[in-house]
Amino acid sequence: MIEIYKHVLSNGLRVLVHPDKTTPMAAVNLLYDVGARDEEPQQTGFAHLFEHLMFGGSRHIPSYDEPVQRVGGENNAWTSNDFTNYYVTLPAGNIETAFWLESDRMLELDFSERNLEVQRKVVIEEFKQRYLNQPYGDVSLLVRPMAYKVHPYQWPTIGKEISHIENAALADVERFFYKHYAPNNAVLAVSGHVDPDDVFKMAEKWFGDIPRRNVPVRNLPVEPTQTEPRLLSVERDVPASLINISFHIGGRKDAMFFATDLLSDVLSNGQSSRLTQSLIKEQRLFSDVNAYISGDVDPGLMTVTGRLMPGVSMEQAEKAIWEQLNSISQNGVTPYELEKVKNKIISNLVFAEISFLNKAMNMAQYELLGDANEINREIDYYTAVTLNQIKQCASEIFTPNNSSTLYYHSKKNN
Repeated sequence: MIEIYKHVLSNGLRVLVHPDKTTPMAAVNLLYDVGARDEEPQQTGFAHLFEHLMFGGSRHIPSYDEPVQRVGGENNAWTSNDFTNYYVTLPAGNIETAFWLESDRMLELDFSERNLEVQRKVVIEEFKQRYLNQPYGDVSLLVRPMAYKVHPYQWPTIGKEISHIENAALADVERFFYKHYAPNNAVLAVSGHVDPDDVFKMAEKWFGDIPRRNVPVRNLPVEPTQTEPRLLSVERDVPASLINISFHIGGRKDAMFFATDLLSDVLSNGQSSRLTQSLIKEQRLFSDVNAYISGDVDPGLMTVTGRLMPGVSMEQAEKAIWEQLNSISQNGVTPYELEKVKNKIISNLVFAEISFLNKAMNMAQYELLGDANEINREIDYYTAVTLNQIKQCASEIFTPNNSSTLYYHSKKNN
């Protein structure tokens, strides 16, 4: 049971605290309710750009990293299609340094042409390295617009294309900041060797004077039901051909979310999983194979992907995958299979709770989903999943009309 204390400032900032006296450390996690889905279709990559801009200096503090390191701390951030997360871990006695730093960059960044240009170059280089020049790096750039036609999940967090970052004007960047990076659009979660009342006082001291901002009400287009199979075939200079099949699934709050997550684990989590056992060990069609869900807040994707062994055709690989998917749709899974993946996921959740940083992150995410205390019910939700629910999930998800398939051919094998 994770004990959570909550306080809301007058400006709307939600503050969550979990005291953990087993560590001398503390985690300060600031989660903003903004991600790639909140970008304009012609100005993508902004949420990720801000992940970098937030470390480029704020109104009163020219460098973020240096003060953190001086008090023995570490910091980092990540961006998803739904959220942007910033965190600091440091000795609990030095926690006020994190409050000082985070509050100043929530108040106002160093909006200068020079700072924008520095971070723009970093992001463009990352785009090239990770998505354009890395083997299989452009898979998400190909799959997302095939699977999504109207919802902003149709682009990854890095953005649709480099030109959107190249052309980002300072005025556009400032406007994006004041629309989304606001106390009333964030959750501050603290976990570690702390006292809740002390944290609340610190939050009032450092964040209390930051004004509320006019955060737009999110009104995203709903992705229409897919009614026919989609296929894209490309050729790239990669070591082995790859197939990627994506299926639409429910969002993070969907009643079947936990069953869908377990279904993906039955398929590929571990050496005895369905896909690994059949497609790699027995049939020797793939060198690796995987199934996973995106876990997005809005309806997301389950992806089945694998790299083909030499001499295996795309059609052969695709047919073999569908045989496994149809088998679960028609016959379900065994009690042993379900129990095994439940035990794995529960042990992972329990192990994750040992980390004070994980607890801070998860509290913040559950709060933005509706209630931080849902973190304490997560194991129960997985435990309650039935064999019938797994079969129902499979039969609803694994249909050709719900599939977007990428043939990613290797030039070496053609």
